[in-house]
Amino acid sequence: MIPQPAAVPPSANSDAGPVPAPDGSSSSPSSSSSSLRLNCGYGTDRGLRREMNEDSFIASDPVFAVADGMGGHEAGEIASGICVRTLARIPQLASGKRDATAGVVQEHLLMADEAIREATGARAGTTLSGVVVVEQMGAPYWLVLNIGDSRTYRLSHGQLSQVSVDHSEVQELVDAGQISQAQAAVHPRRHVVTRALGTGDEIEADYWLLPIEEGDRILVCSDGLNGELDDEHISNILRSHADPQAAVDELIQAALRSGGRDNVTCIVLDATDVSDDDGAARTAPRSAAAAEDEDTLPRTDALELAPNGELASEDGTVEGQAIEDQAVEGQAVAGQGKDANDGRQ
Repeated sequence: MIPQPAAVPPSANSDAGPVPAPDGSSSSPSSSSSSLRLNCGYGTDRGLRREMNEDSFIASDPVFAVADGMGGHEAGEIASGICVRTLARIPQLASGKRDATAGVVQEHLLMADEAIREATGARAGTTLSGVVVVEQMGAPYWLVLNIGDSRTYRLSHGQLSQVSVDHSEVQELVDAGQISQAQAAVHPRRHVVTRALGTGDEIEADYWLLPIEEGDRILVCSDGLNGELDDEHISNILRSHADPQAAVDELIQAALRSGGRDNVTCIVLDATDVSDDDGAARTAPRSAAAAEDEDTLPRTDALELAPNGELASEDGTVEGQAIEDQAVEGQAVAGQGKDANDGRQ
């Protein structure tokens, strides 16, 4: 499988970063005070039952994210494409710095939401999940972001954990103890999301700040992957392939073998040469609100956004913390609805 991402041109005021290797992987050494090195693989496939690929992604140090469009026909592809192109305009991609904050990211998500509404008449939307690599006092962190039911996983010390929390009706039922995770996987309302960009009122993302540890592996995926493979299967594949591109290729192929009922997109990101820092702290996310070929569907609920762009709790206070970080060079590569195997009949 050869991924075919579309390139996001670098900003006019930035030098072009290194281009990905032909196999889709990329290695990115840091030019900042951190010695962190990143190695990335990525791929996308329309699946076996969909006529179009409505997924888009960006794998551009320091931003690695997957957007899953909703709306059908070309509308979902437009929404997810606008989302990743807006993320590609985050100043840190042009400046070569790893000093983004949740506020900076949220500001661009609001821009993406407005652009999607204008382009589609609020008839389409997109989910988004991923990580932004940031540094504080020379120590690197994963700034995980999520809106909707695309997912971000972390494989650390041999254990896979889902960092993001789905914004979906079935997740609310799981949180309330009304159904189990196994029941959620087959629930008839499993495709209904409670937050999305471009449609409805619920457009705030959740954010987590996690210290990057040596050997960390991040998986970002659309629900076309976890809808076909359970976490144990995903974990086995991630632990069986040292090369991130090989892991991506096998994950997509496994999803296709399991039915391929939806578009499937994956980014696998490895961290090495991580400098030691035991003083790192974690931020907690704000909690989520208490048919095989179905599309993901939006549901609306309103939340408050603090004036400075940070997330606000129900009592109006700002949650999370700003991150003061250092710099590194990067590259911009995004995939927008391109098939990894366009020749398949």
